[in-house]
Amino acid sequence: MTYCVGMRLDHGLVFMSDTRTNAGVDNISTFRKMFRFEEPGERFITILTAGNLATTQAVISILEERTKAPADRSPSIMEAPSMFQVARLVGQTLREVIAANAETGQRADAAFNATLIVGGQIADNPPRLFMVYPEGNFIEAGDDTPYFQIGETKYGRPILVRAYEPDMSFEAAVKLLLVSFDSTIKANLSVGLPLDLQLYETDSCKQGLTRRIDAEDPYFQTISTGWGSALKLAFDSLPDITL
Repeated sequence: MTYCVGMRLDHGLVFMSDTRTNAGVDNISTFRKMFRFEEPGERFITILTAGNLATTQAVISILEERTKAPADRSPSIMEAPSMFQVARLVGQTLREVIAANAETGQRADAAFNATLIVGGQIADNPPRLFMVYPEGNFIEAGDDTPYFQIGETKYGRPILVRAYEPDMSFEAAVKLLLVSFDSTIKANLSVGLPLDLQLYETDSCKQGLTRRIDAEDPYFQTISTGWGSALKLAFDSLPDITL
């Protein structure tokens, strides 16, 4: 399992993913779940992956190959005219990979399933954020649903629901996501550090701040310790029930 979040802000996009994969408690590994495709000044695309590792790696490899080999670039997300078309191509590729590996007709509910978050901006179009399902279809983030979570989502969701604001700064958004990830890491062994962070500023069409956050990161340690203490203080401040 994994945990990934893509978030839409008034001034850009924020992406964060963990790097843990596991096939049982005695088989835990670290793999990157965040992938970037960039043509500076023209487009910037980030893809987050959750689900079967072989499936997600195959999807990313196919997308990457289509950007490198001139004879095989059609269809390529680096030539798609809009982020909608990018999401459509990613969904089509995901569906094809799942079908190709399902010898007995297994589909989205099988062991080969995966879910992706796709976000970015192309030329003068606005930034857009999508969640792509194993079936290949997808939905887009909007004002009512401004962020997507994939993987182990339930533990980190409450803080996002309570604290997210569309006009929050990148700094506040990163703090919010770190609290969400810290809550998930403490509750589920299948999610773990290091974390990958990617910021994208609207109309920049280039990679923004990128960082890997490990267990020794002083800011993450401050957030983890401080959030635990703040929760305890808030709990203690609530009135006791009269029995």
